[in-house]
Amino acid sequence: MQVSPPPNGGGPRRGGEQVAADTEAAEVRGALVRLRRATGLPVAFGGLVDPGGRLVRISELSGTATAALSALGVSSGNGLGGKAVALARPCAVTDYSASRQISHEYDVAVATEGLCSVLAVPVVVRRRVRGVLYGALRSPHALGDRTLGAAVAAARDVEQALVVRDEVRGLLGVVRAPDPAADGDRGAGGAAWEEEVREAHGALRALAPRIADARLRAELLAVCGRLADAADPHEGSPARHADLTPREVDVLSCVAAGATNAVAAARLGLRPETVKGYLRSAMRKLGAHTRLEAVVAARRAGLLP
Repeated sequence: MQVSPPPNGGGPRRGGEQVAADTEAAEVRGALVRLRRATGLPVAFGGLVDPGGRLVRISELSGTATAALSALGVSSGNGLGGKAVALARPCAVTDYSASRQISHEYDVAVATEGLCSVLAVPVVVRRRVRGVLYGALRSPHALGDRTLGAAVAAARDVEQALVVRDEVRGLLGVVRAPDPAADGDRGAGGAAWEEEVREAHGALRALAPRIADARLRAELLAVCGRLADAADPHEGSPARHADLTPREVDVLSCVAAGATNAVAAARLGLRPETVKGYLRSAMRKLGAHTRLEAVVAARRAGLLP
């Protein structure tokens, strides 16, 4: 398995990429803290694939005494982390400097930090290695199954966060307005774009509750608000405040995309009966008698695109 760069999303590059890098680094940092707490390991460190896609760059350190490992670039096949990348599975050694199971390109940095027993777990998303998490002792003691299991769980947390972020980036690509010259502005192309906006809005609303980072979740919901304004505005629309709860809007977003109660429940992680209750409540607040009327009313109120 090769180290691959994360997929690029649409939109402005510098600001958006920096925000993404910061939030992804925060995911790694949080995973390292949880790893140390769960295992009692004194040292944990890790990082994700660098922008060039060739190295895993160690960017986050927890419990280290020096900066020897900071910004270290680990290439596939080299050292313990590189072996974990190449094999796409966890690897561990009891005595790093003396181990014959790995190559020794990074011995100086490891020795400077005083590490001995080390484990490395790759972060793999859709068969692509996106990073590595390490845990270490300063003494030559075997790292047991419990420790390894906790490291794998920490890596899985990062993987799930990256999956959600990748999905968000892909969906945000529809925010770009259609090219009037290519699509005839509000012709068939414009109508298709509006439909994409509506589908993206529903998908993003469903993803938002899965994002642990409160700042990113708030930004995502703000984007949903902009998407709700992106499609053709309705002339003479009523007041924009229909007093719907976030979950009622989530359910209406799914319904607007054609989802049944069962499908909406699966997307939102709710029970079908709960979805039905939210839908009834939204219909009552909007003065609607059918699902379609509720969607139309929510669009006129500016709650849906």
